[in-house]
Amino acid sequence: MAKLKLDLHDIYNKGYKIESELNRIINEAIEKKITLVEIIPGKGSGALRKTVKRFLDQKHIRKLYHRLEVDMNNHGRFFLHFK
Repeated sequence: MAKLKLDLHDIYNKGYKIESELNRIINEAIEKKITLVEIIPGKGSGALRKTVKRFLDQKHIRKLYHRLEVDMNNHGRFFLHFK
């Protein structure tokens, strides 16, 4: 199974770039027919994790992926599943 990975640690304080990178990785997964994308906002204070979750919960973004999963062992990591 092919998987893409996006680590947001390097751009945690650049809000405009976060959305851009999230859009890029989702579009790349769709284009390449990738079934799993791992997004790592990290644990930290939780602000970046909330920003990512809010972005992914937008109606027009939600219809692009099949399911969002929070890693049960590491709450600083999301998995986006695509059909």
